[in-house]
Amino acid sequence: MTAPDTENLRAPTRTARQPAWRTQAPIVAVVAVGGALGATARYAASLWWPAQQGGFPWATFWTNVVGCAVIGVFMVVITDVWAAHRLVRPFFGTGVLGGFTTFSTYAVDIQRLVDGGHPRTGLAYLAATLIAALTAVWLAAAATRRVLKWRQP
Repeated sequence: MTAPDTENLRAPTRTARQPAWRTQAPIVAVVAVGGALGATARYAASLWWPAQQGGFPWATFWTNVVGCAVIGVFMVVITDVWAAHRLVRPFFGTGVLGGFTTFSTYAVDIQRLVDGGHPRTGLAYLAATLIAALTAVWLAAAATRRVLKWRQP
C-alpha cells in the first residue's frame, strides 16, 4: 500500500479574480434600487389614475407604453452614443424601467376584466398594449437614431 499523494490534496491556489458574488453584488444592488424607484413611480400612477371596475386600465396601459418608449431611447443612447458605466444599464434599464413597466399587472388586469364579465375590454387591452408598446419602442429607437444622425456634423 502506498501513501496518499498529499501534493494533489492541497487547496487550490487563489487567483487574482474576485469571487463571483463580489462582482455581481453591485449589479444586484442597483437593479433592486432602480426597481424600487420604478415600481414606486408605477404605483403612484395607478393611484393618480385608478382603473374603474370593468373599465380600460389606462394607467397601466400608458405606463407600459411610455416605459417601452423610454427603453427605446435609452438603448440607442447607451449602445450608439454613450459608453455608460457598467452599472447604468442594470440600474436604469433593468431596474427603473423594469420596475416601472409591468407585465404582471397587465396580465392581472386582463384576468380581472375577463372574470368580471368584460372579455371584449380585456381582449382590446391585451391587443392594444402589445401593439402600442412594441410600436413605442420601435418608434422611439428609430426617432432617436434619426435625431442623433441629424445632429452629427
